Amino acid sequence: MSAPAAQPQVRTASTDRNSRRKTRLSVFVVVIVLLAVAVAYFRYDFRAYSVLLHFANPNADGPLLRLETYAVTTEEVAIPTADGPLRARLYMPTGIANPNGMVAVHGIHHLGMDEPRLMSFAKALAGSGLAVLTPQIDSLADYHVDKDSISEIGESTVWLDQRLGNHTVTVTGISFAGGLSLMAAIDPHYAPHMKALVLMGAYDDLARTSRFLATGIQELPDGTKEPHPAHDYGAAVFVYAHLNQFFPAGDLAVAHDALRAWLWEHPEDAKPLIAKLSPASQGIMDALLARRIDEVRPAILNAIHTDEVELAKISPHGHMDGLRVPVYILHGSADNIIPPAESLWLAKDIPQADVREILITGAFSHVDPEKDASLKEELRLVKFVGDVLRAAN
Repeated sequence: MSAPAAQPQVRTASTDRNSRRKTRLSVFVVVIVLLAVAVAYFRYDFRAYSVLLHFANPNADGPLLRLETYAVTTEEVAIPTADGPLRARLYMPTGIANPNGMVAVHGIHHLGMDEPRLMSFAKALAGSGLAVLTPQIDSLADYHVDKDSISEIGESTVWLDQRLGNHTVTVTGISFAGGLSLMAAIDPHYAPHMKALVLMGAYDDLARTSRFLATGIQELPDGTKEPHPAHDYGAAVFVYAHLNQFFPAGDLAVAHDALRAWLWEHPEDAKPLIAKLSPASQGIMDALLARRIDEVRPAILNAIHTDEVELAKISPHGHMDGLRVPVYILHGSADNIIPPAESLWLAKDIPQADVREILITGAFSHVDPEKDASLKEELRLVKFVGDVLRAAN
């Protein structure tokens, strides 16, 4: 017996509607999945945008900023060290039970952890969901770069790690604190507590950086040298940290107070003190304060040469073999305090497996976002900060 002939399929309007519904539902599901993936992928870039905007303008507001920003509380804390308690401020995001942590270390500035830009930066980072600790490094606040700061940065990292419940934390070293933070990351006592290291306008070799401040010439890793304008206050900072090489013993105390008043932006307090100095010391001070760096350049270069061994002890250059912490390097292309060539040296000296990213950009100055950067540079900066936030979390 032959098989019955197949019956033709009859499509009805109802069948077509159901098919279209299923198609639309499938497309909708695919779109939702793709959006979810995109949101997850760009999540930290959105937060980076928020961090940078709040860093540049603490009062910035808008729907996206409110969506990606947590409220922040602050707490004054004391970190126990071998030399006594170390003052610090802890910025905590509200509504996050177990935040990851970041230690943000200020550069050379007399306000230290109270410097307004650092406070804006720390609050912006905490608003992104991180617990941020800003230790007070007194030597940096007094315009000195010394080895004691290395242990203070390290102890701050250990403290925050333990405070958060044994999370390793990210360390961000700003300006001269960058090189010191890198030195702390080499120490086997501190390194296990560091998840990543971010260097913002950092130095690799302190002697080479000091020569730049005296000459306005940056030295590149390929052996070439090129003119790069140096901020003329840098020479005064170097002299202040090496007073006994520029002033006789009888003038040291007065020279210290006069130069400190000028660096702290109180020139009216410096002038009457300068009048108490010997004629030769007055000449040095007048040249520094009038920014006639050429008159003191030979003495600065001689002091750098004399102290080269000591400067090397607090320089990452030549000490990177033991580093096992991922490093992110950011430098402003027009930085006139620490030249961008120093970050090229860092990228060369740090073990290549540990250099996660390097960005030398016009969207950043020495320690601040630049308002007049191109859109391309701004987007690259957002991506860099987004990658840092991913690593920190």
